[in-house]
Amino acid sequence: MTSSPSRPLVAIFWMLVTGFCFVAVTALVKYMGDRIPPAEAAFLRYLLGLVFLLPMLPALRAAHLTGRQWRLFTLRGAFHTGGVILWFFAMTRIPIAEVTAMNYLAPVYVSIGAALFLGERLAMRRIAAIAVALIGTAVILRPGFREVAPGHIAMLFCAVSFAGSYLLAKIMADEAKPAVVVAMLSIVVTICLAPFALANWVWPTGAELGLLFLVACFATAGHYTMTMAFAAAPVTVTQPVTFLQLVWAVLLGVLVFAEPVDIWVILGGALILAAVSFITWREAVLKRRPITPPSPATKL
Repeated sequence: MTSSPSRPLVAIFWMLVTGFCFVAVTALVKYMGDRIPPAEAAFLRYLLGLVFLLPMLPALRAAHLTGRQWRLFTLRGAFHTGGVILWFFAMTRIPIAEVTAMNYLAPVYVSIGAALFLGERLAMRRIAAIAVALIGTAVILRPGFREVAPGHIAMLFCAVSFAGSYLLAKIMADEAKPAVVVAMLSIVVTICLAPFALANWVWPTGAELGLLFLVACFATAGHYTMTMAFAAAPVTVTQPVTFLQLVWAVLLGVLVFAEPVDIWVILGGALILAAVSFITWREAVLKRRPITPPSPATKL
């Protein structure tokens, strides 16, 4: 069976749309502010987004999950729950550009985790790329030169949580249909978020519910258009385009939220994304099964 021909321009278009969708997610969450606690906002986003699972119900009903698979899906949901709460928290504490730049770290952690837990070999070139990504993180945070805020710490651990979620998804993708993997994540995360949300519940307004439903819509649309991009061309084509998400985030922060432009954040984000792009390219050159995810794949 021959593979479909690569269509780089189509892939780039869909990746641009993906970037706009995910920046819209960050903008809406930032606009909401911190009146709704992070865990509750995350819970409502996932609860409202369950409507998008309706087409997946037949596959979910037909799945006969083993006890091991239930445990792995639950563990993945726990990792993702932590990442989502930390992301919502960070969005209300630090500028959009910094959240976007630090979110590029997740694929780097995936690469490290794949070596530690999945038996992937860490060649010197990959180690060097990881070192460049960590330098990029230091450039963004600049410890000793400015205050490292709780939002920055949250994003560091958020990237770790999303990386753990992605690694478990890679394992489960070999054992279950994609629709089952996606549906189980949404269901388990919604359940895991519920107690955290109820512990500090604030009744949302109709407008806030509407904004959170839009967050769910844009997040779902972003993952769909990302899939369209990957179907049109290899990840090595689409990965560099994700840098534009940082550009949109900087412009949004300046024009809408009056956040100053920080050239060090742009430089650090560029270093991280360059490292991730290099690792992805090396995986393609070596023709091995890709482990490092494209940057948008670890979005909420």
